[in-house]
Order: sequence, then structure tokens, then C-alpha cells
Amino acid sequence: MSESLRPLARPRLYEQVAARLREYVADQGLEAGDRLPPERELADRLQVSRTSVRQAIVALEVQGLIEVRHGGGNYLLRDRLEPEPMENLLARKRRLPEILEARDAAETKLASLAAERRTDTDLAAIDTALATMRAAIERGELGVDEDERFHGAVIAAARSPLLADFMTHLSREIAESRRESLRQPGRPANSLLQHEKVADAIRAGDPAAAAAAMHAHVQSVGDVKLLNWSPEH
Repeated sequence: MSESLRPLARPRLYEQVAARLREYVADQGLEAGDRLPPERELADRLQVSRTSVRQAIVALEVQGLIEVRHGGGNYLLRDRLEPEPMENLLARKRRLPEILEARDAAETKLASLAAERRTDTDLAAIDTALATMRAAIERGELGVDEDERFHGAVIAAARSPLLADFMTHLSREIAESRRESLRQPGRPANSLLQHEKVADAIRAGDPAAAAAAMHAHVQSVGDVKLLNWSPEH
């Protein structure tokens, strides 16, 4: 049987709720920081169960589109609600653990090597990356590009061409994990602090401390709502 004739997927009810919320945000001109109507009101107006509304809210939270303040309501984190197709979310959920395993193995070693081999020029590049990330966060940005610049500076300082090629080969997957992490509430500032610890260890020429700091950082990258999310609950 041709794969092109596979059964059609039926939209889940909470996906339809998420789509209606996207329309509502656009129609009402809501912006980042604005509060959505209470879940009970949404359920009444959409004529669905509160469970379906709650599933939609959680799916939007996982995507970094809204912030759920327990006991305080649900607030927009973006000016628009543009939820991803469910298939994309589930595919990312499956890929992310393996990406993080690869990052941990490679980047921990790279940080250790950087502490052994860094030059003054390397340290200047690392410090510049930290400064640009700090400035981006102060502007209210996630600092995705600046985060990549920091890790690139560490890779350069390690002077390991094969490991550098490995990281280049995984660049798309690494960028995916970076975006997933940095859109968690409060994560950019925490990531900056972790980067500073890695940089301090590299500057001190302490390979063990640099490896430990990078390992802790990558573990934090994996602490995302997506991995704890079950779409049917």
C-alpha cells in the first residue's frame, strides 16, 4: 500500500481550541503581557470541556507562547499565537534527548580542552560573546545568536578540528535545542550565568572545572517543558 494513502489525521479538539485562541488574540489585538480569558470562560464560550482548554493552554505553554501563572492566569509571551503543527512538536520531543546526549559528550570535552589550550585572543572572543549576550538579554531578547557565538568561541579555543566538525554536522539540531531552552521563562539570564562559570574555568586554566560547568549547563538546556509534556494529558 502506498504511504501516500495513509489514514488522514483528525485534528484533536485541543488543537482546534489552540487555533481559536490564535484567532481571538489576533481579533482582539492582544500583545505580549496581556492576559487571556479565564479557562472556565473559554470553555463556556467555545462549548468544550475545561480539560480540552487546559490541554490547549499546556501545548501553547510548551511552545513558549504563553506563561501560566498558577493562581494568576495565563499571559501572552508573544504578540501573536502561532502554534506549531502537533507533528512537529512530537518530532522535536523525540529528537531532543539524543541531541542533548551528543551535546553533553562533545561540549564537555571541548570546554576541558579550551581550558588547556586557550589563548588571550580566545579569552577575548569568549568575553565579547558574553557581553553581547548580556546586552541582548537586557534588551528583553532571548539571546539565541549570542548564545551560539559563545559556544562557537569555546569550540575555537579547544583547537580540536574533528570535534569542531562534529559540532558543525549537528549545528541544526543544536540550534533547535538552544531555541527550545532559551524560550523557557527566565532561562536566558540563567544561561548567561552558566556561560560565565564556564568562561571563568577556562580563564583559570582548570579543565575539570570547565568540563563540570559545561556539563551542568547542558543538563540545564535539557530542562524544558517539552520533554515533560504528554499531548493527551
